[in-house]
Amino acid sequence: MARSGRPSTTTELARFFPNATPVRIPVRLTRVSEGTAAFSETTMVEFGTAKEVLFASTLPLEYGDLLRLQNSDGTLDTEACVVALQYNGDRAAVAARFTAALPNWIVKS
Repeated sequence: MARSGRPSTTTELARFFPNATPVRIPVRLTRVSEGTAAFSETTMVEFGTAKEVLFASTLPLEYGDLLRLQNSDGTLDTEACVVALQYNGDRAAVAARFTAALPNWIVKS
């Protein structure tokens, strides 16, 4: 089977979040940690729920890591905690849960 015919790792992880809605939100992702170097990258939030975001990352993340997510216009600037990881080579599909309520960040039509 051709690689392009397979769902992405993030799509596979989204199956465990039944309320996940496909989105395409570019964000700056920064791992927030005390005493260690901060790692950051630009990535795309691919799925969202009222409480979680799902995206692919090349950062060295672990369960429980605290992340800061920011979009370019400032309408999304929040922290989330890694609750699921699914590795695929040098990339991981990541699910992170917001640390505080974020009302109406994702609106379904």
